[in-house]
Amino acid sequence: MATNTLPATYFDDVYRASDDPWAFATSPYERAKYEATIAALPNAHYHNGFEIGCSIGVLSEMLARRCEQLLSVDASELPLKTARQRLAPYTHVSIEQMVIPDQFPDGPFDLILLSEVGYYLSLDDLTRARQRMIDTLSPGGHLLLVHWTPFVPDYPLTGDQVHDHFMAIAGADQPLTHLLNQRADTYRLDLFQKQI
Repeated sequence: MATNTLPATYFDDVYRASDDPWAFATSPYERAKYEATIAALPNAHYHNGFEIGCSIGVLSEMLARRCEQLLSVDASELPLKTARQRLAPYTHVSIEQMVIPDQFPDGPFDLILLSEVGYYLSLDDLTRARQRMIDTLSPGGHLLLVHWTPFVPDYPLTGDQVHDHFMAIAGADQPLTHLLNQRADTYRLDLFQKQI
């Protein structure tokens, strides 16, 4: 099992091998997961959303309909060409190459989505990213995590480890309140709200 954060070159290699390596655009599993992700959002609309790990922009397009402004980022530049084409009709969406947590936007955001990304980070980098999310999330804002839960030897963490790391700072006298947990056969969804 890897212990260090996977570098951007790892994803460059994956996208050189396939334009859509995880079948985001065609998989019924991904479609159902995306629909569950959008359905978990409590607010009909968000002012300023931040999506970490947008890949080719399939989920980004669904988020774009719920956000007045949306920043979607990915560590690899290669899938972003497709994402920019897909999101071209949505002028309120910005697509950028960004490596979390070393690079992080200033915010504030009332929605942050971390989907299928956290387990690529080392525990130290996940801790740094978690703090940046808390710092840039508006009071009362929502943080939604969605991750594959089966073990993957290449990844530093599992999906459950990622979510449990956020659960550790949710509760009384903690920065986050836990609002929702949903489990499917192979993924987990947790919704948090920043304390007001």
